[in-house]
Amino acid sequence: MVQKTVFVLFSLLFLTSGDLPAQDSWQRNPDFLPVSAWYSGGQARAPMLSTITPASRREWSRDLAQIKSLGFNTVRTWVEWAHCEPQPGEYRYDNLELLCELAQEHNLRVIIQMYIDSAPDWVARRFPDGLFEAQSGDKVVPQSAPGCCTDHPGVREAVMNFFTETARVAVRYPNFYGWDLWSEPHIINWAYINYVPNATFCYCPHTMKAFQLWLLKKYGTLEALNRAWYRNFTDWSEVSAPRFGTILSYTDFIDWKNFIYAKLAKDLRLRYEAIRKADPSHVVTSHAAVPSIFYSPYVGAGATDDFLMAEQIDYYGTSLYPKHNHPRSHWETWKFQVAVDFSRSANKRNGGFYVGELQAGKGTYGLNIGNPITPGDHRLWMWSAIAKGAKAINIYAYYPMSSGYESGGYGLINLDGSLTERAIAAGKTARTVTDNMELLLESRDVAAQVAVVYNPLAQMVGGEQRTVTGDMHLQSLLGYYRFLTERNIPMDFIHRRDLELNEPLPYKLIIVPYPLMFTQQAADGLKRFIADGGCVLSEARLAWNDERGFAAPAIPGMGLDQVFGVRETSVRMGERIAMSIADTSHPLAAGLSQADTLYGANFAESLELLADRPGTVLATFADGTAALTVSPYGKGKGVTVGSFLGMANHLQAAESNNRFLENLVGWTEIERPLTTSHDGIADSPIEVRMRQTSQRRILFILNFGQEEQEVSVVTEVDHDRNYRLQELVGGRNQSLTARDKSLTLQTSIAGRDAQVWIVE
Repeated sequence: MVQKTVFVLFSLLFLTSGDLPAQDSWQRNPDFLPVSAWYSGGQARAPMLSTITPASRREWSRDLAQIKSLGFNTVRTWVEWAHCEPQPGEYRYDNLELLCELAQEHNLRVIIQMYIDSAPDWVARRFPDGLFEAQSGDKVVPQSAPGCCTDHPGVREAVMNFFTETARVAVRYPNFYGWDLWSEPHIINWAYINYVPNATFCYCPHTMKAFQLWLLKKYGTLEALNRAWYRNFTDWSEVSAPRFGTILSYTDFIDWKNFIYAKLAKDLRLRYEAIRKADPSHVVTSHAAVPSIFYSPYVGAGATDDFLMAEQIDYYGTSLYPKHNHPRSHWETWKFQVAVDFSRSANKRNGGFYVGELQAGKGTYGLNIGNPITPGDHRLWMWSAIAKGAKAINIYAYYPMSSGYESGGYGLINLDGSLTERAIAAGKTARTVTDNMELLLESRDVAAQVAVVYNPLAQMVGGEQRTVTGDMHLQSLLGYYRFLTERNIPMDFIHRRDLELNEPLPYKLIIVPYPLMFTQQAADGLKRFIADGGCVLSEARLAWNDERGFAAPAIPGMGLDQVFGVRETSVRMGERIAMSIADTSHPLAAGLSQADTLYGANFAESLELLADRPGTVLATFADGTAALTVSPYGKGKGVTVGSFLGMANHLQAAESNNRFLENLVGWTEIERPLTTSHDGIADSPIEVRMRQTSQRRILFILNFGQEEQEVSVVTEVDHDRNYRLQELVGGRNQSLTARDKSLTLQTSIAGRDAQVWIVE
């Protein structure tokens, strides 16, 4: 009885903490846009800190003067738990204090990165039951990383005290600007537990207790949990996360992975609250290793959901390492673009996002060495992020890594302190941003009328027994993203949860790629959206599984067969699925003939129109069964593709697929804020983005290619009159006259260059 009473009391604490909105005291609409270099004094690599010597003040001051003279307005430093609390309750912030003091002398703001993954050795000694534990039962004794599990009450208290004590020091400095509370959040960081196959964390008793409490909140009673998991628990203390899959059910697996998403978000929120105890006013941020669109919930170190993380703080963001550590893994242009756009979308309610780390120099990993970082790389990366609404850019790092397997890499300057061309170029961009900070902060995205649904649940189909690669969900989203971006059609990624909120969505078209697992609330959201006049394009097997992993009796599931006017009759697998145009009279088939073929991937889902519902078959499979249908519902319409058209278009774009999607954009009356001479060119080197203020427009023209390009940009304006254009990067000015309420800018742009035009 005592055990159960304690469990319930503790659960009440767990379930009620962290429910307040993240933005308690910090004021939205910042008046400063940090562009920083990572530097903590001396040449120690993060999260290590240099030993202060009699020469440190002079040497650090020299470095900070150089950072300022290059054009940066901020320095991003870090504090590290092992250094700052070598004994329990004995705090030392000599590095932070000296850095803040010297930065103030050089008129540099300071952002502080918090590190706890390198924990003091006394933590594991004091809390031996706080070690991370893999699914195998192996406990991780920390070396310099990964610290201990913050689900342990003693570890958590020590960590939160460290955050609060650091805040008490930082707020004393007038040039202190804000926080990053967690670099690249995972459950376990910077440790590679190779002696455990497919190591997954954390299975320690304290995380299991937290998981039990999460399940209590979800299910209410142990009896309800037993029904959901097909188990016979007699006490909550018996409940544990699954360690392997079975043939019967994988609801336990889905719950465990959703708990990890929620746990990491809650852990971030606890850090936020610890900071706010001593600092009610400075901006609080964090950043992912890569945006979660690239992640699978199967990541053993713990996968995050950017949308959940962004709710916990003022801004969430991402690291960007387009040329990380091997030429084979360098990012193509579209990968950089989608990374930034996804981070922007996840932070839509925050009004911006942070680039927590932007690669400064060549990447290294042991004997792997990435290609050099050029001045053009930094121009493009920095302006592309600003064009998408970044509220800070932090370049990692000022000095190359001085130790570790990244030794010699990722530096803006050379290890001997000499400057590089890329440092000069990055500093020039930083100065231009600073000089135009007010304008850039005032600017806003052009409102998107198209949304693509990000649904992490869809990646969990099959549980531990999934038989496909983890990137099918990603590939499906990328196909639509690339189509829209290549045509300069504004789009947002939205989370499946946005469909569940029972709130109006400001879009004309919602695309649901790879929709294999859904919730009833999300299905109801789609139904409302279509009934109210929206259009939804869904791919194959919509709501095949519910959030328990249970199959629907009819597909589309959850009543969506009545909304889309079709049912699945059979399904076959194939790598590239051909669909022949059957009805050329419909607007979605404009410009296509019966000789044209659309392409999907993986599934060929044969559809059948419901007898009591109006609908049209637009394309068929080779056996004559319906492959693409459109049906009205309420004031809107639902389009069903019986395959993964987005995945197919990402892997191998088809002209017919693009024509169909262009027709869809026209049919749904999507407005385009601008058109360019490069629209619709696959892998075009030119990216054009527009932001706007109440009085001005900002056109960002980026040439990711190596060769000079001629570019024409046409945007609609309110009046036929003269407009003054100022280009920020090169300093040019010109005047243009609008005709028929259209303004045409023609420009030549060098390879790997950026132009930023102010139109007023």
